[in-house]
Amino acid sequence: MKAMIKKRAETAEYFFEEGCFIIEMSNTADDPAVSIARARVEAGSATRWHRLTGIGERYVILTGTGTVEIGEEVSRNVSPGDVVIIPPGRPQRIINEGLTDLMFLAICTPRFTKDAYVDMGDLR
Repeated sequence: MKAMIKKRAETAEYFFEEGCFIIEMSNTADDPAVSIARARVEAGSATRWHRLTGIGERYVILTGTGTVEIGEEVSRNVSPGDVVIIPPGRPQRIINEGLTDLMFLAICTPRFTKDAYVDMGDLR
């Protein structure tokens, strides 16, 4: 790891197959311990059921409200300021039940790589 400041570029937002829009804020091989992305789920939408092989994830809810489902656990309502901790390999999805975009930071340890993403479809 080396000291640096990465500037966020709004134009870098892209749609990911999971069902949300992503801005990669920090995700490089020279900092393999962590990645940080801003995720945006549109009103009335949900991400697909998925899991990350070998990667733990934390959601820091920035704006909007929704419901997070993790494995067989009871679903939980989330709102700004909440931190959701998702262990590696655990099935997960987030549902935006509000009228505005649900935005959160997705912090992955170690860093997110596409080969770790496992799409579980609409059902577990």
